[in-house]
Amino acid sequence: MADKHGPIFTIKSGSKKTIILSNWEIAKECFTTNDLAVSTRPTKLVANENLSYNGAMFGFAPYGPYWRQIRKIVTLELLSNRRIEQLSHIRVSEVQASVKDLYSVWCNNNRNEEYVLVEMKNWFAKLIFNMVFRMLVGKRCFGFGGVGNNDDDKGNRCLEIIREFMNLLGVFTVGDVVPFVRWLDFGGHEKAMKKTAKELDEILDELLSEHRQKRRRSLDENDEKDFMDVMVSVFDDATRIDGFDADNVIKATTLAMITGATDTTTVTLTWAMCLLLRNPHTLRKAKEELHTQIGKERCILESDLSKLPYLQAIIKETLRLYPPSPLGVHREFTEDCILGGYQIEKGTRLITNLWKIHTDSCVWSDPLEFKPERFHTTHKNIDVKGHNFELLPFGSGRRVCPAISFGFQMVHFILANFLHSFEILNPSPELVDIDGTLGINHVKTTPLEILVKPCLIPNCYETM
Repeated sequence: MADKHGPIFTIKSGSKKTIILSNWEIAKECFTTNDLAVSTRPTKLVANENLSYNGAMFGFAPYGPYWRQIRKIVTLELLSNRRIEQLSHIRVSEVQASVKDLYSVWCNNNRNEEYVLVEMKNWFAKLIFNMVFRMLVGKRCFGFGGVGNNDDDKGNRCLEIIREFMNLLGVFTVGDVVPFVRWLDFGGHEKAMKKTAKELDEILDELLSEHRQKRRRSLDENDEKDFMDVMVSVFDDATRIDGFDADNVIKATTLAMITGATDTTTVTLTWAMCLLLRNPHTLRKAKEELHTQIGKERCILESDLSKLPYLQAIIKETLRLYPPSPLGVHREFTEDCILGGYQIEKGTRLITNLWKIHTDSCVWSDPLEFKPERFHTTHKNIDVKGHNFELLPFGSGRRVCPAISFGFQMVHFILANFLHSFEILNPSPELVDIDGTLGINHVKTTPLEILVKPCLIPNCYETM
């Protein structure tokens, strides 16, 4: 449609006008000159009402004092450089536990030093879920890194519910565009949303009760506090916050961080592995960088990441070709404005066609080719933080994802450790398939099975 109708055009979704933006220059105008006018979210959406505590989840809340308050708390207490550094030991220990677990699986299933088959989507998801859960609520969901038969049933169910939640967030419901037929619930999507929301609320209720009991038992300010501890402390005496129940605000904010961190990071790592397996020369260069800079006789530390610029370029190129949310998260204009020379009416919705911007042949040579080297040559000054409008995997402006640095560091550290610790092969002579399913995020449809074999000295795995 963008090829046919141009860099900015309008579609009608039932009674709603929606602007489709597919050009980096107009995106720059939108998220700078007109950013305030387009910094809110559509509020009267079926998914928003049922899955985000009716808008209490700050990622889907309208722009205003409530959104600014919650975003400030999230930024200071989880995403600031100080907190990221303080939580370093959790990230390191979880990655090392998962690598060690995978090494144990290889040892237990292999007597001839051959490769073993591993499904990587689940391995990444469970590792990240453990890591994020520990930082947010102080506990793990899985006893091990996520490979083998020792998974906690409750953790598996929790991960399944999160996946259902993310899928339902991206579902098209007729009631969003033709409100008067919403009660018919075509496709049963609203019923599924209510069921998923109820299950998640029960899990979050249990966690919140545990944190309140912990707060009553211990008043020691030196105790290590997770994110939910901080939220409970901040809103200890409040019953309502800007019209929302205080407990719902704590649960909604915690859920926003869990879902945002686990799904986006898993999706990015999965596509990165697909692209590396489809491009063996790039994989070889990444391995060479790791072994040159780190060697095979010790584990990677977070401080080593600055020595791995090629791996960073691989992640940027993955985000260019496979932004986690290729159409961004919908926004809504709160006032009339001019964009791209056109008059935009208040109430019009906005979809940013990120994938089209990222593959614009006027900006990117061979735009559909996987070429990490471009970030060391022609595009070496472009980052993913929302300031370079040719590359916006996490959005831009006031509603840019607040966890860019945090998420990028997690992806970089996990991918570096995995590639450093194991040799990998495609188990099939065919290219790894890249079929995706588009919801709010673009997820690989099929499992990602690869062959792995340890490549460091045994002592590295044993001391993890």
